[in-house]
Amino acid sequence: MSSTESSGQTADKSPRQQVDRLLVGLRWRRLEEPLGFIKVLQWLFAIFAFGSCGSYSGETGALVRCNNEAKDVSAILVSFGYPFRLHRIQYEMPLCDDDSTSKTMHLMGDFSAPAEFFVTLGIFSFFYTMAALVLYLRFHNLYTENKRFPLVDFCVTVSFTFFWLVAAAAWGKGLTDVKGATRPSSLTAAMSVCHGEDAVCSAGATPSMGLANISVLFGFINFFLWAGNCWFVFKETPWHGQGQDQGQGPSQESAAEQGAVEKQ
Repeated sequence: MSSTESSGQTADKSPRQQVDRLLVGLRWRRLEEPLGFIKVLQWLFAIFAFGSCGSYSGETGALVRCNNEAKDVSAILVSFGYPFRLHRIQYEMPLCDDDSTSKTMHLMGDFSAPAEFFVTLGIFSFFYTMAALVLYLRFHNLYTENKRFPLVDFCVTVSFTFFWLVAAAAWGKGLTDVKGATRPSSLTAAMSVCHGEDAVCSAGATPSMGLANISVLFGFINFFLWAGNCWFVFKETPWHGQGQDQGQGPSQESAAEQGAVEKQ
């Protein structure tokens, strides 16, 4: 019986021991260094960027009052959101004729390309920074001894810096176009019933773009984080050491030449 209990205790301890070894192997003090601290910020703001953009949803609307007393005021409410393929979103435009009741309309514009690129870049940044943090905290000796890892990290960091600038600027322009296409005034301008004398149209629900605006801000913050981290990653590469050696080389040679001249 005692042997069974001991075997059960060892079986319970083995997973705990593995977790303890993993946590002990992590060098948390690396997070106090600029390279580790900025990677944590990159990981967090990548979540904020693709989360705020990918979860956005809004509503726009208009009111149509027919001059015909037989019909009441019609309220149009249109919901839209990520990935902002507005041309696929339908709504019913009321008609003031006695023969027909409504007509199917669509919002105008397709802004899915900048939105999806922005969200995809945020997801890739999230996974890369998470993998880089594991390598930097758990296998730091491998990161410092093998010079290929800092070189790869530097090249990827420069690439993400460029992509974040492009993605933030493109999504900022795309969001401006989304705002223009979803304004109540744009909705009434697209409905033919509002251009005649049979109805009076007015603005309805106005979409709130606060979360979408924040996503653009997060995009530019990511750009500045990745741009600033380029220098700290570059310091880990052999290129930085070669630059210092080249800077120190002429001074040593000139000192040796001066010594030879003094001896003569």
